[in-house]
Amino acid sequence: MTGQSVPDAELEEALALVNECRDGRGAIPRSAPSAPSAAQAPGPAARQPAPHGQAAPHGWNPASGPTAPGETPHRDITPWPAARALAARAVPRGGGETVAVPLDKALGLTLAAPLTALTDLPSFDTSAMDGWAVAGPGPWVVRADGILAGHERPEPLGDGEAVRIATGARIPQDATAVLRSEHGRLDDKGGLHARREVVTGQDIRPRGQECRSGDRLLPPGALVTPAVLGLAAAAGYDTLSAVRRPRAEVLVLGDELLADGLPREGLIRDALGPMLPPWLRALGAEVTGVRRLGDDAEALHEALTTSTADVIVTTGGTAAGPVDHVHPTLRRIGAELLVDGVAVRPGHPMLLARLRPGQHLVGLPGNPLAAVSGLVTLAEPLLRTLTGRASASASASATMPAFTATGEPSPHAAYTAPVREDVQGHPYDTRLVPVTLRGEHAVPLRFNGPAMLRGIAAADGLAVVPTGGARKGQELEILDLPWALSDSWALSESGECFT
Repeated sequence: MTGQSVPDAELEEALALVNECRDGRGAIPRSAPSAPSAAQAPGPAARQPAPHGQAAPHGWNPASGPTAPGETPHRDITPWPAARALAARAVPRGGGETVAVPLDKALGLTLAAPLTALTDLPSFDTSAMDGWAVAGPGPWVVRADGILAGHERPEPLGDGEAVRIATGARIPQDATAVLRSEHGRLDDKGGLHARREVVTGQDIRPRGQECRSGDRLLPPGALVTPAVLGLAAAAGYDTLSAVRRPRAEVLVLGDELLADGLPREGLIRDALGPMLPPWLRALGAEVTGVRRLGDDAEALHEALTTSTADVIVTTGGTAAGPVDHVHPTLRRIGAELLVDGVAVRPGHPMLLARLRPGQHLVGLPGNPLAAVSGLVTLAEPLLRTLTGRASASASASATMPAFTATGEPSPHAAYTAPVREDVQGHPYDTRLVPVTLRGEHAVPLRFNGPAMLRGIAAADGLAVVPTGGARKGQELEILDLPWALSDSWALSESGECFT
């Protein structure tokens, strides 16, 4: 397929990771072998799983098991960590279009430029407590007036004078300290006495204590949270320079899907139509629509050629069945396949394609948990780059490094956790398993088959299980989900996970 290629600089790290995997770190060769000769035909030994860390034997297709002599494997398979890296680098770093957004519209966006203080914070000396502003040593003569927050510059204090002051009010010139209300006593003549020692500067917030004008408060790529909005307002901003939300459209494929009601007569409910839009929004996208196309190749062609979304997400149709129209349609429109199958379970038929400059398609398998695997493998890294969000690794603890299924440091993980029990793995593929976090441990959840959502619905994250599985107590990379359930309702009265 043809199309605009990804700049070499953007893909250098991702391709290096692919090459490392090819060199025998437990990954799958990306080039499909040609049909073997009779001398090369795999015998029984070639069908046995290779030891962890070795390349799969010739004639083994990780997507479907051993291949018969002369059979071409399903398609090129990308190692799971390389697929994530390729998705993250499919678009230029730094996010998409920069827009100026009012503060009340900026929540959840990403800063496109550093947040730099436009003023000193605080911008003048202020009182940290209710009490009296005092000048010099006590006792003090208390002036009749008082100082409230928001008032203009107060009159200077003379030595031995005090004045009532409210929290946040401007400190009068020549004041040396603030005496808290509970630490002062007035005598019958109106004199003010301290109940404890008064230290120069106490309970005064000096100008510029938090920052000086021009200080860099937050870097580009920072997520705009409610606290960031408050900081921006305090620092003098009315609008923020942010990265525009990438537009995403969901295309639901499959004639067997029902939009409502109970399953009947071979038809099943569509689980992905309701699930994907909020999930994509949680990843920073603006979902412009959900279209149900059935198994109609022409409808899919029309949708792909007319969509104005930055990211199109399809469900199902990524395999090679009689009504799997995604691959033929991509060939028809001249799209460029960046990832065509990933060595991960569930979800190995997932794909990533560039339809045209600035527009990408994430093809998810139709099984619900397999689709979740595609979201965290391809959609999340792609959207993270498009939104300009910093990688999770930027905030990861230096003492808690996470590792990929091939043993390499992960470019995306924020933390690891030991598993509470053995976890079954796949002989050649990475496996993503829903887990809930209990204390310091990750507890694998049942109901984790490709078509099941019961496990992921109660999960706090997905554990990345290396080829061959994991032993009890082994540290595994944990992929965060866009939500976190409380610990209470996911446990039965006996303390066991209901899943």
